[in-house]
Amino acid sequence: MNVVANSLTALVALSHIAFLILEMFFWDHPVGRRIFGMTPEVSASSAALAANQGLYNGFLAAGLLWALWADRQELKTFFLGCVVVAGVFGGLTAKRSILFTQALPALVALVLVLLASRRDTR
Repeated sequence: MNVVANSLTALVALSHIAFLILEMFFWDHPVGRRIFGMTPEVSASSAALAANQGLYNGFLAAGLLWALWADRQELKTFFLGCVVVAGVFGGLTAKRSILFTQALPALVALVLVLLASRRDTR
């Protein structure tokens, strides 16, 4: 169970590195505009906000990678919880698909981390 939980946690971290790259470096680029469904005007006017958001996604990825490296259940729980909250908030306020691309994978990883931790304490 721990291998699956850690693998899914790593996948969530990698997806946040991808979000960082897209939001910081490709937001105002044809690739970013196509992925996020924006016009050149919208992407240009929101590029600074997207870069800021990308940086925060990088911090989430760094926290998850740190938690995996340190093999600390409480760190995994904290950072996966942060991703779930960010994904739910984004899904409710920005785009519903964020619930499925960010919140759901993190929630599944969080449940698996908690289940694996529970098995280890028995």
